[in-house]
Amino acid sequence: MWSGCHRGNNKNAPSASGEAAPPVAEQIEPSPTPVPINRNAQVVVLGYHRVVDNVRRPDTEITKADFEKQMQQLKDEGISVIPMRDFLAWKRGEKDIPAKSAVITMDDGWKSQYEAAWPILKKFDYPFTLFIYTDYVKGGPKSGGESITWEQIAEMRDAGVDIEGHTVSHKDLRGAKRGVQPGPDYDAWLWKELNDSKQMLEERLGIKVEALALPYGFYNAKVQEMAKKAGYDAIFTVYGQKIGYSSPNNALGRYMIEANKPKVFASAVRFGSGASVDSEPVAEFTGNALSTEPADNATVTDPRPVIKANLSSLGEVDPATLAMRVSGLGSVNAKYDAATQTYSYQPTRNLNDNRYSVIVTGKAKGKKVEARWGFTVDSKGAKEEPKQQ
Repeated sequence: MWSGCHRGNNKNAPSASGEAAPPVAEQIEPSPTPVPINRNAQVVVLGYHRVVDNVRRPDTEITKADFEKQMQQLKDEGISVIPMRDFLAWKRGEKDIPAKSAVITMDDGWKSQYEAAWPILKKFDYPFTLFIYTDYVKGGPKSGGESITWEQIAEMRDAGVDIEGHTVSHKDLRGAKRGVQPGPDYDAWLWKELNDSKQMLEERLGIKVEALALPYGFYNAKVQEMAKKAGYDAIFTVYGQKIGYSSPNNALGRYMIEANKPKVFASAVRFGSGASVDSEPVAEFTGNALSTEPADNATVTDPRPVIKANLSSLGEVDPATLAMRVSGLGSVNAKYDAATQTYSYQPTRNLNDNRYSVIVTGKAKGKKVEARWGFTVDSKGAKEEPKQQ
């Protein structure tokens, strides 16, 4: 038995006639032909929530008419709408994409995405991605009359719509809002938000989830680390930016489109001819490290709050490189006070009752630095937290 097996593995063993068999040529797998990649291509990722007949919540809604006009504008301006999968394959160096590309995404799981947005997108033959937070799908603990159903998601999946993750409960993943402090409890909660939602989508729909949309765009180093561990290849924020081939996958910006912010879409589709979009390494700081106003995760009643950060902890900042962005507003005209090392901005009009994220960027000793924090405006009167005894 052994000799027969041995003979079967000997390429030059004698044949039945006793003559040596001719040598068998080694089968060499051909090397895959490298795919030519346009490293100068630029990508914008557009984020939507609800597509409606009449806008009641301009911070998360857009009319069907305006949505269709924007889809037409992408076509008129020669911007190619590509699937999320093609975008991620390009970032891995596996597939080329057009020089001006857009990825369309929709958050949460609103039924209007199925009923209103999808028919318009089918009209243009545009691929798109749904970022689903699983608690909101019909039957989930946070679902309601406007929730999409699992059956509708499956129908969209079967038609080629991409489904990706948006956590379990859509809470701020930094944990501060729910009072979770760094440590084992926070790690366990964060893992559940990231991993359980991903597993539910994959098991219920038979798909592979590769991308994560961060609730409110908030994250920290732990969130990035845990998301990578859970198997997400790309993490998306709400910080609109042109994305380049070398842009880090753990903080990819999206332009969130709202009815009351038409300039956001205009900025998104304005492609520069030679501007560099590749991101350089960034030193990240939390709002707590900067003594911000409003404080990170605070709720304020003033609809025109002073938005301020003490930048002394960032090192020797070059004032000429400083920039401040506020979600829903975009770039704002903040002022730097060299004497106090503070960087501040006060809105010239009332902010809507909503949650806002603030991003301050600049350079310190030639290195890019970035700080993020968030706050909520509740002009009707924020409830005071009970004081610690």
